Amino acid sequence: MHVHSNPDIRRRAYDDFELMEAAIGVGARAIVIKSHQGTTMDRAYLCNRHNELVHKGSNDFTMFGSITLNRQVGGINPAAVDSALRLGAKVVWLPTQSARNHMKQNKQNPIDCVDVIENGKIVPQLKDVFRLVKDSDAVLGTAHLSPDECFRVVEAARDAGIEKIVVTHPEWWLVGMSLEDQVRIVRDYDVFLEHCFAQPMGGGKYQSNMPVNLEAIEACGYKNVIISTDGGQVENPNWEIALEQYMTYLLEQGIPLEEIHYMTHTIQERLLGITN
Repeated sequence: MHVHSNPDIRRRAYDDFELMEAAIGVGARAIVIKSHQGTTMDRAYLCNRHNELVHKGSNDFTMFGSITLNRQVGGINPAAVDSALRLGAKVVWLPTQSARNHMKQNKQNPIDCVDVIENGKIVPQLKDVFRLVKDSDAVLGTAHLSPDECFRVVEAARDAGIEKIVVTHPEWWLVGMSLEDQVRIVRDYDVFLEHCFAQPMGGGKYQSNMPVNLEAIEACGYKNVIISTDGGQVENPNWEIALEQYMTYLLEQGIPLEEIHYMTHTIQERLLGITN
């Protein structure tokens, strides 16, 4: 549900076609590619067309695209979301690098940030975005919002009728959602927590998330936790290796195979509308 690839401003481990071939090589069913620079559904289309022409139906892999509501697409921009969803985007991520929380945590001046909350309420444009997400049965990701923003946005999204809500890497220090708050947001709003393989600590260094992710699975319940990678960094193992290491770790820690399957397959099938 969350892999970065080239082309990107930051160099990634794979380009889109290389990522597709790696996924086909390990028998994956689908990947959602993400870019902080905007949209990826057009790139996903080209991957799927390339797969069709080159592999001629010999696999069932599908690449899915998304939109991230940073400054590059005009922030909370319903027109951009509308066109992205019409072109096949499956995930709408709220601001990442343009989020006020992201900029403050990185000691950047947030004067040009993309706000989702003003005066204690969601910004008006977000109501239109919610309507589009609901009508398209798409996924809403909280991206790099703060825990307080996550709770406010999730409540408003639920009130707007959005069913598919994912709290993005709550374990990352930049998001910083406590385990207690993760339990509470699952209990109160029945969201999915996307727990990823590793987190950037700055200076090109990454820290494994697997021990804290294990705690979250045990505390929140496997039916509300997505096993994801946030892959693509050249400093980390390639996406498919990271996912294998992640699943192996959980199995060795006593998580039953059927629960791992649920967190890597069942939830994603529901979110992406995969029926086979």
